[in-house]
Parts: sequence; C-alpha cells; structure tokens
Amino acid sequence: MTVPGRRSSTFIRLLRSGFTDPSAAARLLDTDALAAVRTDPVLLDALGATADPDLALLGLVRLAEAQPDGELPGLLDTLVSAKPLRDRLLGVLGASEALGDHLARHPRDWLSLVTYEAADLHPGLAEFELGLADAHDPVGLRVAYRRCLLSIAARDVCGTIDVSQTAAELADLATATLRAALRIASAAAPEDAALCRLAVIAMGKCGGNELNYVSDVDVIFVGDAAPGADEAKALQAATRLASHLMRICSETTVEGTIWPVDANLRPEGRNGPLVRTLASHLAYYQRWAKTWEFQALLKARAVAGDEALGAEYVSAISPLVWQAAERENFVADVQKMRRRVVDNIPAAQVDRELKLGPGGLRDVEFAVQLLQLVHGRSDATLHSGSTLDALHALAAGGYVGRADAAQLHDAYRFLRAMEHRIQLYRLRRTHLVPEDENDLRRLGRSMGLRTEPVAELNKAWRRHASVVRRLHEKLFYRPLLDAVAQLAPGETRLSPRAAGQRLEALGYADPASALRHLEALASGVTRKAAIQRTLLPVMLGWFADSADPDAGLLNFRKVSDALGKTPWYLRLLRDEGAAAENLARVLSAGRLAPDLLMRAPEAVALLGDPEGLQPRTHEALEQEVLAAVGRAENPEAAVAVARGVRRRELFRTTAADIIGSYGTEDNPAEEDHGALVDRVGGAVSDLTAATVAGALRAAVHSHYGDTLPTRFAVIGVGRFGGHELGYGSDADVLFVHEPREGVDEQEAAKAAQTVVAEMRRLLQLPTTDPPLLIDADLRPEGRSGPLVRTLASYAAYYRRWSLTWESQALLRAEPVAGDADIGARFIELIDPLRYPMEGLGEDAVREIRRLKARMESERLPRGADPTLHTKLGRGGLSDVEWTVQLIQMRHAWAEPGLRTTRTREALAAAHAAGLIPTEEAQILDEAWVLATRVRNAVMLVRGRAGDTFPTEARELAAVGRYLGYAEGTVGELLDDYRRITRRARAVVDELFYGA
Repeated sequence: MTVPGRRSSTFIRLLRSGFTDPSAAARLLDTDALAAVRTDPVLLDALGATADPDLALLGLVRLAEAQPDGELPGLLDTLVSAKPLRDRLLGVLGASEALGDHLARHPRDWLSLVTYEAADLHPGLAEFELGLADAHDPVGLRVAYRRCLLSIAARDVCGTIDVSQTAAELADLATATLRAALRIASAAAPEDAALCRLAVIAMGKCGGNELNYVSDVDVIFVGDAAPGADEAKALQAATRLASHLMRICSETTVEGTIWPVDANLRPEGRNGPLVRTLASHLAYYQRWAKTWEFQALLKARAVAGDEALGAEYVSAISPLVWQAAERENFVADVQKMRRRVVDNIPAAQVDRELKLGPGGLRDVEFAVQLLQLVHGRSDATLHSGSTLDALHALAAGGYVGRADAAQLHDAYRFLRAMEHRIQLYRLRRTHLVPEDENDLRRLGRSMGLRTEPVAELNKAWRRHASVVRRLHEKLFYRPLLDAVAQLAPGETRLSPRAAGQRLEALGYADPASALRHLEALASGVTRKAAIQRTLLPVMLGWFADSADPDAGLLNFRKVSDALGKTPWYLRLLRDEGAAAENLARVLSAGRLAPDLLMRAPEAVALLGDPEGLQPRTHEALEQEVLAAVGRAENPEAAVAVARGVRRRELFRTTAADIIGSYGTEDNPAEEDHGALVDRVGGAVSDLTAATVAGALRAAVHSHYGDTLPTRFAVIGVGRFGGHELGYGSDADVLFVHEPREGVDEQEAAKAAQTVVAEMRRLLQLPTTDPPLLIDADLRPEGRSGPLVRTLASYAAYYRRWSLTWESQALLRAEPVAGDADIGARFIELIDPLRYPMEGLGEDAVREIRRLKARMESERLPRGADPTLHTKLGRGGLSDVEWTVQLIQMRHAWAEPGLRTTRTREALAAAHAAGLIPTEEAQILDEAWVLATRVRNAVMLVRGRAGDTFPTEARELAAVGRYLGYAEGTVGELLDDYRRITRRARAVVDELFYGA
C-alpha cells in the first residue's frame, strides 16, 4: 500500500506533469502491470510530454495488461531504456484513443515501431505493400493497415516527419491498400480478373499525395477487355472487381473499417457506370463534362491495377485538364462552386469548420487550383497534384507573390496539422474543431502549444484562418485571372510571331515598335520578366480597347522602366483588384494622365487601392501643402513641394475621371455624367485652392516671416469660385487685404503688393507640370486697376463705379485662401451687388444681353465652327452660364437657393423655384455637362487646353471614347453634340434673350 506522504508528492508531480486527473493517474500507476516501472522518473516525464498524459497512461496500462505471458518485461524495459521508441509509443497513446484500442486488441503490434527506431527510416509505397502482403481477407487487411498507420502516427506525433511527409505517407499507404484490396478481390474471382484489365485512378487528396488520416479515398475505375475477351463481358467483370474492392475497404468488420472508397467523381456521378473504357471516359469529358470535373481531374493519378491502362488514362485526360480554363465562364464557375460549398455549411458549424469554412483548407486549395488551371496551360511547372508543391511553383513563376505564398504555405501546414491531430484521436472523418475543453487542450498540446494550450491554439488558428481568407479573396477573385483565362490558347506566353499577328489583329498601328516594347519588357529569366509575361497578353487587349493602343503600350513600358526596381509595382498589378486594368485604361486614354504619372510614377499605387481614386477634401489637401511648405528651405523649394502634391492629386483626379468615363470590367462606366463633371470640377478647384494657399504661405514667409503686416485673402471668381475648374483652366482671383491694427496703410499696401508679386512669380516658375496661371483681370478697373485693394477700397469702388458686368462676375466669388475672416467680410460686402434687392431693372437686363451678344460676335476665334465651340459656341458653356446668372441676379434676392456659385446648383434651384420649366432645365443641364466633358476630354487627350474638338483623327477618336462612343462613331458624336447644343440655344434664346 502507498504511504500518504508519497501519495501526496506523487499527486503534485502528476499535476505538474500535465495530468488533469492526478488521482486516477495515481491509481493507474499502482496497477500490477506497471509495478516494475511506476517509480521510474523517466516514464513519468515521458508521459507528461505527450498530448494527453491521462490518455497515454490509460493506453499504456491496457497495452501492458494485454501482453502475452512473458512479454511484459520486454515492453517495460523498452519504456525506460529506449527513448526514441518510448517517445513514439507513448506519443501515439497520448494522441490517439483509436490506436490505443488497436494496440490493446493486438498487443504485439507495438513491436512494429522498433523497425523505425535505429535508422529513423521513412517507409514508402514498397514498404507499405510489404506490410500488407500477408493480408488475404478484409479483416487481415484492416489489422495490417492499422499496424502501418501506427508507424506513420508515431513518427508524426514525435516530429520525425512533417505534415507534408505525413500526408504523402498516408497517400502511399492508401495506394498500397487499394492494391492489396484489388489483389484480394481478384483472388476471390480469378475468372473476372482473367477477362479484364482494370486500372484504379486516385483523385482528390490521395491522387495529390496529401491524404488525411481518415478520408474518403476518391477513385475512378477504367476498364478494358483482356486480349481475346468480349468488351461487354470484360466491363461487367471489371465492375464486379471494382465493387468488391470498394466493399473490402469500406465495410465494417470486427476490426472496424479502413476508409470509404468513393467513386462519385466518375462521369455522370452515381448515375453513371462504375467502370468505363478509356474511350468512353474521353467521349464524356470532351462533350458533357462540367468545369468542376476538370478541376477534380487535376489530381488524377494511376495507383492500382493495370499500370499501362492507368498511365494511358492519365496521359489522355491531361490535355483536357489544362485546356479547361478556356471554357466559357470557367473562372466564374469555379468561384461560384466555392461560394456554394460555404453556403451549404450548417450555420452552427461554420465557425468550427476547418476544411470547408471561410479561411479553411479548401480556400487555399481552390485558390491554388484555379491559378494552376489558368496559368498551367502554358507553364508545365504548375502541373502538380500537391497543393504545397503547386503553391511553390506558382511563387517561383511569379504568379503569386513570395510573401503571399509563404503566408499561405505556413497557414495551410498549420491547418492540415490541426486536421490530422483531430482525426487521429478517434480515427474518424471530421473537419470540425472540437468544443470540449479537454479535446482542445489535447489538440493544442499535440501541436506543441504547452503554456496555455487552448488559448494559444485558438489564437493561432484564428490568425492563420484570417490570413487564408484574406489571401483567398485576393488571389481567387482577382480580375486579372478571369482575363488571362479568356485569352486564346497560346496567348499566355508571347512568341514574336504570335505577338506580331495578335498586335496587327488588335489594331496596333506600328506592330514592329510594339514588339520591341514587348521584348524589352518580357525577355529574360528574371522574376520581373515572368510576371510581365503574365500581364502583357491581357494588357495588350485592354490597350487595344482604346483609341491609341500604341501609346498605351509605350506608356506602359515607360512606367515599367521607371518603376522596374520597385518591388511592389508588378506585384500590385498582378495581385491587387483592378489595378492592372485601371492602369491600362489610364495609359491609353491620352497624354495628360500618362505625363503626370511619368513625373510621379509612384502614384500607380493609387490604382490598386479601392479608396485611392476618391478625391481628397479641401481641408486635407491644404493641410498637407501648408505643412510641406513650412518644412521647405526656401520659397522655390516650397512651391516645388506644392506642385508635387498638385501633380499627384491631378493624376488621382484624371485617373478617376478616365476610369469613371471608360469603365472597366468590374466597374462599368459611370452613367451620371453630371456627377462625374461635378467631382472633377470640385477636385481640381480644391487642389488649386490648396496650391494657391501654399504659394501664399511661401510668399509671406520669404519676406515677412510668420506675420504679414496686413490681413490678406484670396477670392476665387469665375470657374474657380464656382468649383468648376477644368484640367486646363486658369484660376481667376481677386486679392483683398486690411492693415493690422497699428500698421500704416501705405506699409500694409506695400506688403500686400509684395506678397501678390511673389505669389505670381513662384507660380510662374518654369516647370514641366500643367500650368497654373492666376488671373486677376476681373478686379475693379481690370488690368488698369491695382492688383490688390483693401476692403474699404473695394467698398468705395463698388459703391460708386461698379458696372453690371462686375456684379455678374461676383456671382461666383468665394474665398479660397488666406485670412478666413477677411474672406467672409468680402462676401458680406458683395452680396448686395450680386443679389440686388428687387432684382435687375430693364436697363441692366438689356446691358447684360448686349454684352453677351457682343462677346459672341467678337471673341469667337476666327474660323471656329460656332456649332462646335464648347465655350462661346451655340448652346455652349457661355450660353448656359449667362442664362443662369441672369436668373440669379433677377431673383436671388427672393430665392435663397439661387445664392450659390455653382452653375448646376443654381440651375436646379431655378427649376425648383418654378423659374425654368423641367424640360428646359434638363436641356440646359445636359448641354453644360456635355460641353464641360468635351473640354476635359480635349485636355486629357492632347495634354493642352482647347475649346474645340480635335481635328486629328486619332485624337478625335480618343475624345469620343472618353465620351462613351465606340470606335468608328465619331460622326455620331459630332451630330449628337450639335443636336444637344442646338436645343440648348433655343432655350437660351427664349429665357435669356426673351425671343
């Protein structure tokens, strides 16, 4: 009997060793079977090192008690003297209740582990076949199978083999078992075996050499007649053999089952014949097979039966597998199938589903298989049935980023290891993470997590699942994948001849030059060239969908050369959303956006960010510019920094405009052209305001430090104040100041003049950027008047000398930079002028009409077509704006909605107030939006401002493409423009001229 003191110390030691029920463990240690070793510290330490010490000890007692007479001492001696064997045996007993049961039934099978002790051998197919050779019936096969499985599990739980090797050995054991089962079936029916040839093709994880401990083994049977036999009778015989093979593996006996053999992946599934000839298989796949069937065939491998027939089958179906991506809607079908799998998971299990759930093993497998099937058509290095081998090949070929592949590799190994240990416990087919605390504890310890096994396991599992889900979404749903899949066979790798023919067919005007660009981009064996070879076939098609494919390709080469050593550039185009298609659209849409990008190539990153094309707020822009200006060493450097921000933001705006107008496959062209115009006008105006604010800050700081002797503000007028600037618009401004308290007026005036002169100098410094000209000609007295006035001077002038046209010009006045209080007081000053009480008198109305008619006759350029001039022509911008402004000056005193600097807002307010009928308001709005879009298009295409349509055919086609017109329809564009503006002019004649 154990003395109390010793029992107490044993209890504490058992608790420290990881036993959850020390009392039960102490009783088990006191059994007669362990009498010889119960006090040996080596045994207790070894038990404590297992996944579940309580389970290991119970299994050990059962094994010891089951030993035949005279063999128990040999087992016990091994436990204390042979560490590798001890660790393997106890490791299995602590991880697998099912294998503990097997050892209790077959107590001598533990000796099979001795074979692998000395040299740490790794058995392959030949060794497993030898281990199953003596099995002549289903029961004997099960016993031999479990004995072999014991050896795999022992090396697995001790870390002698990793998760990939474990999966490969399990697949080898399954192959050996299928061969043994077919041998037993053939021996039971030798007459059937003599009639036919039968090949067993492994599919799924067995075919991919990555099997689980417990899994259905998916197979396909291929049959043929033996020489001289009748084919029909041979197929019947082969079917009987295949059916018997399946029963041998699947049926339950006193030794349980091995695993189910599932033949439902065969043609027509359960409804199709179990065995077909090779010709019948091929006929089905060529005519009837669905997308998922080719995905399943990716892992097909001949494993048993007639070797020649099996090899012939794999050779025949392989080309069909690697052509599957050319099927219509292939990528969409695979994606839809993955979503359907997730949708069918019971809601109560989805969070515990290790295989099928979001972030599970199937996410990795589907993403890898889809990439293989799309890119493997032209790259044989991707033809692997193993998920991890294929992932490595995808990374090596540049189809997946190295960092992404490494993260997926680690996550997949972790999740597969979890799956293995969950199944090993009871050798049951399950993919659900257990909920029981003890099960989770054993699982965590089996994964090497010992401090807080449950918490550590859950944390690691969720982290890896999150990585898998993120990368699955990134790789599995990226638009480039579908585009590559839609290429004709052979186009995924460009030979010079094929590329030249394709370029000509796509409409490239200079195929020879284009080929030189392709050669420069894609030649060589570098990773960069490999990724370019994946991108280019698709990019070429996107460039060809523009008015100038040659320019698009040339610009792409320039950007790629500029960013060639930047690691994120090609990775962005390959991996991130619609970045590649967005870039193709931008580079082939004209000169402005590519020119901006060439001077700031890092702005390509904006195209891969879902929020990257959203305009930034005026406050954010001004804050960035002012902060950068404050850090600059001198005013010239300050304005250069401000221009850098303007360059980047102009690219953001032009890219968003082009993509919104052209559309992409994932983002169709924006139908609300008015909203697009407003967004561009607002973005360019806010950017101009921030740039002016930066120039003002630099000018003040360079001459006066932190404090200017006078308070100073810049007022935007015209399109600037109306938030309607185009890409090539000048910035119309007024300058106003007010001396600070105690400052002499002459000193203040001199300071204000100095700041204005310095601002204009800085903004006019030579640059390759689009020009930013500030124009102060709308000031009192025009060019003859002073550039800057005090508030009091403005008040005196407007009170005494203001003309009607000056009041009209103030309709779009709004503070844009400088002292906010001065700006607000200037607006208070001018409101009574631009919104006169009781409206305009008839004399003022006649004066406005006279000025408008004079402007039409005198300012329209000589030779310009008045029906196509967007600013001064019939129904153009001037017509609409003057009509709206006349209504504002006549009625804004009574209608607050008209008190806005924005043309479209004022037009909508006039309609809401009943001042313009619905149809007429819509006609004016349509014409104004169209004319604005044409001006923006001209600047985007030509890189310089213009108020008329280009005369060069390719430029005109590019303008048409921006406006939504297909190739060859520019005539319709011009006809539509004339029709829309003619209708607008009719409304102007009625509302403005009173005709």
